[in-house]
Amino acid sequence: MEINRKKQIVASLSILSNVLLTALKLTIGIVSGSLCIISEAIHSCSDFAASVLTFFSVIKSSQPADTDHPYGHGKYEDLAGFIEGLLIIFASFFIIYESSKKIILGESISTENNLGIAVMFLAVIMNLFVSSLLFRTAKESNSISLYADGEHLRTDVYSSLGVLAGLILIKYTGHHLLDPIIAILVAGFIYKTGYKISQQALKRLLDYSLPDGDIENLKHIISEFSGAKLKNNSLKARQVGPSTDIDIVLLFPRETSLCKCHRICDEIEKRIRNIYTNASISIHSEPECYNKSCQNLCAEQNKIHCNLEH
Repeated sequence: MEINRKKQIVASLSILSNVLLTALKLTIGIVSGSLCIISEAIHSCSDFAASVLTFFSVIKSSQPADTDHPYGHGKYEDLAGFIEGLLIIFASFFIIYESSKKIILGESISTENNLGIAVMFLAVIMNLFVSSLLFRTAKESNSISLYADGEHLRTDVYSSLGVLAGLILIKYTGHHLLDPIIAILVAGFIYKTGYKISQQALKRLLDYSLPDGDIENLKHIISEFSGAKLKNNSLKARQVGPSTDIDIVLLFPRETSLCKCHRICDEIEKRIRNIYTNASISIHSEPECYNKSCQNLCAEQNKIHCNLEH
């Protein structure tokens, strides 16, 4: 299946699962009176908004380059990932605010937990399945927005497990104050994930360089080719949506033929593409002696050559 088509299908599945879980959690939360289930419904609502955002960003980023976007539309996915991270953070603050009010005001809520336990168990199973699909497709396509959506659902898995354990404790101990306390603990975990996603997406939006390990791998590939030398501070690499942009300037001995330079550049590009399958690679070659004195010498030699011809 074409990878862009697969991305759209998985993103659509995420939307459907989040709609179902949001409706179930909100309904059961209101019926049971459980604040931690309602907080989970809010979390799933942010998951739904993120899934919709992911779906449209995947469609947009798959469009080819055009006049207005000559470098493609990959940054739409980075922007979607950043907004998703902010949505997660907002949801965590809202949950903490509502839970703190319950604790401070000392409101005692009598909850009916059997329905809550059932819906939390269902949420864990569904989100495990959908998040695994999102992560697998994100890895295949290098999609930050699908990865962010997968992280969204994975936090839902852990938070649902926390709420499930809490509901069971409340059921057998009768301590209903555990309900808002568990909600706050869940919110802290949600915040951590949101911060991680937004930070990673923001780095891509600001053209942050690839990690040092990736840069060293690229330098190692170049070093394996004799006759070519990397120009100082000339290796630049960044992640743009699902694509990797790599710019390299290589120095060759002055006597190296154009054909040999071209062949070596092609071989280096081929090696890099074995690692970064969806990459835009630009390799510029220069003579090793390319400085002011060398340019003057070449110009003088060309002048003499032209005079001889005439």
